[in-house]
Amino acid sequence: MSQQPSVQPVAHRPGEEGRRNELILTAARLFREQGYERTTVRELAGAVGLQSGSLFHHFRNKEEILLAVMANGIQSVIEEGLAVLEGDGDPAQRLIALFRLHMHSLIYGVGGNAMHAIIFEWRSLSPSARLRARELADAYEALWHRAITEALAAGLLEGDPVVLRKFVLGGMNHMVRWYKSDGRIPPERLIEEMLTAAFPQLLSRLRETP
Repeated sequence: MSQQPSVQPVAHRPGEEGRRNELILTAARLFREQGYERTTVRELAGAVGLQSGSLFHHFRNKEEILLAVMANGIQSVIEEGLAVLEGDGDPAQRLIALFRLHMHSLIYGVGGNAMHAIIFEWRSLSPSARLRARELADAYEALWHRAITEALAAGLLEGDPVVLRKFVLGGMNHMVRWYKSDGRIPPERLIEEMLTAAFPQLLSRLRETP
């Protein structure tokens, strides 16, 4: 029976966590630049100064690395998103902060390469690995559902919370297909343009509030 992929390493010795994180970030970059199937274990190991066999002290197989890339990006925004929703501010401020957090992660943080892997390399995962990635994605979408529901309850938005959530997240996530940070639109301007496109009603009501 084949082993089930996991985002956890086979074993850890003290001091190895930093190397494992380096592997994840390097893999995320290479998968985006070259594609998962075209990136070899030897290339990945060489990029972080390891022999190919040494890489498997950290991960059982290549698929587990891909799953870790996806999970790393999702988990980082889950933790920061929870802090946003548990922090100060009204529903409008929290929803806007969550939007900017997501966009910053895609443009500046680990989220961009992770989302690129989720969009383009999803089919490379086995069914069990897809289930694990889906569990993390559902946990993150639950934060958005909460933020949007609270804004709806406060009369700041209108519509169905599921449709709104999927529309907004889909628009942001697929930005990794076309946006170039060194292109015509600077990153911070893009974030504000997309925020206006996603929540025109919310922003309009905020401007009307004395």
